[in-house]
Amino acid sequence: MNFTYSRQHLSGRERLLERLLEILPGATSWSLLIGMTALSFSKPILAAALIIAFNLYWFLRLCYVTLFLVFSYIRLSLERDTDWMAKLSAVDREGSPETPSSEAIYHLVVIPVAKESAEVVEPGIAGLASSHFPPQKILVIIALEQRAGEAIRKGLSEIREKYAKHFFDFLIILHPDGLPGEARVKGANAACAAKAAAAYFEERKIPFERVILSCFDADTVASPDYFSCLTYHFLRCPDRNRASFQPIPVYHNNIWEAPGFARVLDIGSSFFQMIEATNPEKLVTFSSHSMSFKALVDIGYWPVDIISDDSAIFWKAYLHYEGDYRVIPLYVTISMDVVHAGSWWKTIRSVYKQKRRWAWGVENFPIVIRGFLKAKKIPLSKKIRHAVKLFESHVAWATWAFLLTFIGWLPVLFAGREFSSTVLYYTTPRITGILFHLASLSLATTVVLSLSLLPKKKIRYSRLKRVGHALEWCLVPFVVTFLSALPALDAQTRLLFGNYMEFWVTDKKR
Repeated sequence: MNFTYSRQHLSGRERLLERLLEILPGATSWSLLIGMTALSFSKPILAAALIIAFNLYWFLRLCYVTLFLVFSYIRLSLERDTDWMAKLSAVDREGSPETPSSEAIYHLVVIPVAKESAEVVEPGIAGLASSHFPPQKILVIIALEQRAGEAIRKGLSEIREKYAKHFFDFLIILHPDGLPGEARVKGANAACAAKAAAAYFEERKIPFERVILSCFDADTVASPDYFSCLTYHFLRCPDRNRASFQPIPVYHNNIWEAPGFARVLDIGSSFFQMIEATNPEKLVTFSSHSMSFKALVDIGYWPVDIISDDSAIFWKAYLHYEGDYRVIPLYVTISMDVVHAGSWWKTIRSVYKQKRRWAWGVENFPIVIRGFLKAKKIPLSKKIRHAVKLFESHVAWATWAFLLTFIGWLPVLFAGREFSSTVLYYTTPRITGILFHLASLSLATTVVLSLSLLPKKKIRYSRLKRVGHALEWCLVPFVVTFLSALPALDAQTRLLFGNYMEFWVTDKKR
């Protein structure tokens, strides 16, 4: 399908449609929050009934996601000890004409770097070098922004000299500043490196169909099994060149050094991705992930003016292939950093900015809807399913915490005499309390799973730290409201008024 995945250079009608769709998420979120607040004062009985209905829906949804979180954790545990290299050998022995040998597969790992220091990047490179899949079949490219400081360049050059001998090759590709049509976003940097990789493979006559791309954040550390697991699923996938592959992100690199509120949020992100993995039909790529290099080249690489490149690349591929594209979940982990800016207050600011950048993924909504209107081959049911999920997830992200934590109690707190004499006045807080107490079972499950996912290495006072980690989950109401929902509402409000964001690089320290 001939569709440009961008909000730039649109015609009059398309620009108007784009602008209306940009307004919709923020307008809906603010309408819900303001409307329910106003209703709590003017029509407390109706507001209380709506709050009870919402709380019941939230509780049922919570039970649903907790159940699938447990299922996902069980599968992750079962596949943790899988010998993926042995499974690859079995695939090779089968010798199917449609399936290439694992020895014919190459991996391309692109690592965009803007201001991350060598101490942040090196653990990921060391992890690649210790991969169970032969590192000699891995091409590593550091996609370095031209604006990076001299200390960053020197540190990366030292890493290259230290590890280059382990890989098929190790390149540092410099991304120039201010190229026409580009914004200062990670996707533009990664696209520059991928184009250089395409020329590299063409020169060596390596078919793109035999190359698997992994785009990793600078702090990503892949488990030793990652590339063997990825290769196995790539070879087993019938339409391998029309698929992305999504591992489970965990934030263990600096788990014990980061503040507790940042830990809770990022573990919650891991759990969300585990739940999403149980529904591959609606799964969208997130953060570090992998895909066919041929698909990346065919669709024209990452958008160079979109901040949320990880999800945008899925939607761009989905629209390009008119629905014939999917994400395959991998039950193998990659580890990244919890946000840590040095001090407690600086970390709060960094966490807020990071979550606002993640929530800026709402910028995909108007572009995807415009693409759906042009895509004639995508079934209407698929369009509706994806559009509703994309819209609903962003609105829920920005509103649910406020409804549960604050607005839901307003009908009782500010009730007039007429309402205070009704049965609903007395039953509303009791029903809400019962639901919240039942929801504590879900919280207990979350705490247990979070403890079981923590790194197993021996750490001094680790038992005390684990107890402290469990108690940190008491911060959930505060953390989710002010460091997740509020940044999401901030992002939607910016889009609502056309105040477009620029890419912000998360602070990460060891």
